[in-house]
Amino acid sequence: MGEWAGESVGPDVWETCRELIPAGSVFAFLAEHRGALFPAEMFADMYPSANGRPSMPPQILAAAITVQALHGLSDFETVQELRCDLRWKAACGLGLHDAAFDPSLLAYFRRRLARSVRPNRVFEAVREVVKATGVLQGKHRRALDSTVLDDAVATQDTVTQLIAAIRAVIREVPGADQAAAVQCTAHDYTDPGKPRIAWNDQQARADLVDALVGDALRLLGHLPERELGEKAANAVGILALVSGQDVEPAQDSDGRDGRWRITQGTAPGRVVSTVDPQSRHVHKTRTHQQDGYKAHLAIEPETGLYTAVTLTPGAGPEHHEATVGVDLLAEEDGPVDAFGDTAYSTGQARQTLEQAGHRLFLKPAPLRAAVLGGFTLDDFAIDTTHGTVTCPAGHTVPLSDPGGRHQQRKAAFKDRCTDCPLRQRCTNAKAGRTLTIRPHHDLQTAARHQAATDPTWQADYRRWRPPVERAVAWLVQHGNRRLRYRGTIANNTWLHTRAAALNLRRLINLGLTHTDGTWTLSPATA
Repeated sequence: MGEWAGESVGPDVWETCRELIPAGSVFAFLAEHRGALFPAEMFADMYPSANGRPSMPPQILAAAITVQALHGLSDFETVQELRCDLRWKAACGLGLHDAAFDPSLLAYFRRRLARSVRPNRVFEAVREVVKATGVLQGKHRRALDSTVLDDAVATQDTVTQLIAAIRAVIREVPGADQAAAVQCTAHDYTDPGKPRIAWNDQQARADLVDALVGDALRLLGHLPERELGEKAANAVGILALVSGQDVEPAQDSDGRDGRWRITQGTAPGRVVSTVDPQSRHVHKTRTHQQDGYKAHLAIEPETGLYTAVTLTPGAGPEHHEATVGVDLLAEEDGPVDAFGDTAYSTGQARQTLEQAGHRLFLKPAPLRAAVLGGFTLDDFAIDTTHGTVTCPAGHTVPLSDPGGRHQQRKAAFKDRCTDCPLRQRCTNAKAGRTLTIRPHHDLQTAARHQAATDPTWQADYRRWRPPVERAVAWLVQHGNRRLRYRGTIANNTWLHTRAAALNLRRLINLGLTHTDGTWTLSPATA
């Protein structure tokens, strides 16, 4: 780990140009307190070897990536600022004539950080400052939200993915080039362009997809039997994935004759690019689709400070808001009032959070009537304990599997609906109304009732839920809606650094200072 040699290149910017650095800015704060916020020992485990050429001191690089994340700059732009801007030089401790370093050093430092045992240590360091100031003491509310961040790669169509995946296997797997020379005949994979076909001819496109999938499957089946390294194994795995996710047996095929076509619809969790296999199609709303990742946030709504963040692929049940929201609140020291929209209001999430002692202000999802303006689930008297359901007309039927209160059950009214005077308001089904009672039904019913009738609950939700939208806006400003890196690990490290920088700026606005080894806020804002 490199250490400061004791002499800067040229005059010390902070000492000689202090009056030119905006007071109360992140630049001025880091210039004065960088060593206290990012002490050298904080990064010791990232540089385990005592041998080799000394690196740039990690305190300088930590300050650089913090200001970089705050302003949303590329590595090249960041180094240009470090060379030419007095504010950046002061913040990172560079001398007036210091030419900084090559931009690749920032990528190298982030890679070390992401692969370390504490990849989010910059965020954790600022979180310790938050704790030391006591700014969150007595503030027991947490608002949850998520936002989609666009990936840093282009979405690939099926043909592009298949060709790119085959090329990767040929390039990375030892002996694959000989197998490809024999088995792969649909395209010249040394040609950097796309296959030369009539792209406006639907049958020609279908024949190409069929041939490319055949190439992929034959190549996978004829690879040499040997142990593969990480890159080679990943290439084989991606080829196996993309060769099956977008295709299905041809219309008149039994699935065994090797004829394929592009599948109708989109495969769940579809890989959108072989360059970034962890990026996904994201449906944040019914009408708007993006490709990328989800940033999940927990904030204290009164101060706007991020208490926890994480980044996940944009699709998959394990990456759903309700699942991740539980994990974000698991880091709290005690029970909190949790605010969130309908995405967080699943039965399982409610049960888990209530068992942890949290008070829930999660907006319940609205019920849908089977017919327009008709009866919803709440118009039926549902007794999950005794396993019965009574409809608005007074008919009572048993629930299926009455002993399985934690399983999905059904109540079928069948011929009771035939001559029912309320039928038109209840169902259009010929076989009569059938209700599906899901696990945690009682929890969800109680939540809907509270949200509809409790004015205190409603007032608190309207007051404390909206501030999280402002935190989302802060996160994505300066062009940060589009990610600069590939993969969950690198982008998750960036997200934590971005949140740390925003928290630091907020604390500085609240009067943060460091005196006698203690982090404090000015009395007027504390």
